[in-house]
Amino acid sequence: MDFLRPASWEEALAAKAEHPTAVPIAGGTDVMVEINFDHRRPEYLLDLNRIELLREWEVGEENVRLGASVPYTQIMENLRAELPGLALASHTVASPQIRNRGGVGGNLGTASPAGDAHPALLAAGAEVEVESVRGSRFIPIDEFYTGVKRNALQPDELIKTVHVKKADGPQQYSKVGTRNAMVIAVCAFGLALHPETRTVRTGIGSAAPTPIRAKEAEAFLNAALEEGGFWDNGKIITPAIAKQFADLCSAAANPIDDVRGTAKYRRHAVGIMARRQLGWTWEQYRGAGRTLEGAA
Repeated sequence: MDFLRPASWEEALAAKAEHPTAVPIAGGTDVMVEINFDHRRPEYLLDLNRIELLREWEVGEENVRLGASVPYTQIMENLRAELPGLALASHTVASPQIRNRGGVGGNLGTASPAGDAHPALLAAGAEVEVESVRGSRFIPIDEFYTGVKRNALQPDELIKTVHVKKADGPQQYSKVGTRNAMVIAVCAFGLALHPETRTVRTGIGSAAPTPIRAKEAEAFLNAALEEGGFWDNGKIITPAIAKQFADLCSAAANPIDDVRGTAKYRRHAVGIMARRQLGWTWEQYRGAGRTLEGAA
């Protein structure tokens, strides 16, 4: 196994173009596990730890530009207000040591359905900026996952940045695991309210071959909130609407039975998390509305 260690982003792109099968490594929290257990033996490892721009983030007027190697700890500590769903997801990642090393780029590169960041990125509507010596392009998060542990990257491309719109409403994230830490998700769910567009987005992890959205559930809830005037009047969402939303989220899941949980349990848990998160986020939205009304 050859170890490539570029000193700049340009060198990294050139190395990836010359060796398209090279496996990028930054935090190494996924790749090194596979190598240590002899599940993977790549011909080349492409070390990105010297690439400073991958560890940088920038908060703009509307969006957050998040370098692929920004550690989860930094997201938790510095971007909780702008990216609340992703910050909550980051908090559930493994242990402090791994949160200090791992980043969103690794989750995206591995594209495991159990990756903790995926539901939050789907709910937020992120875009992934990838680059090669041929140029750069933006991939909407909905188009990024192409199969089990497969993504839309071309062989010569590297993940550079994740662009996420700053939260304009409450966001939530939940994860079911067999213990409280150092655990792969049995299933996970993310929810984001987008009051500016009067829409709701979801993300489901570890309950389908790829990370997915519950699109029928979103369409139902978007219509129910609009028809009932909920965005304007701030009324409590009725139990019937919450139940139908949860049921549709459960139905969107396409899980398997494995050592961590049964398919039946995963579907049930997705519905429970969806219903609870809808209640939590809507109460936050109503509370924010009351605060604004009182200040007016």
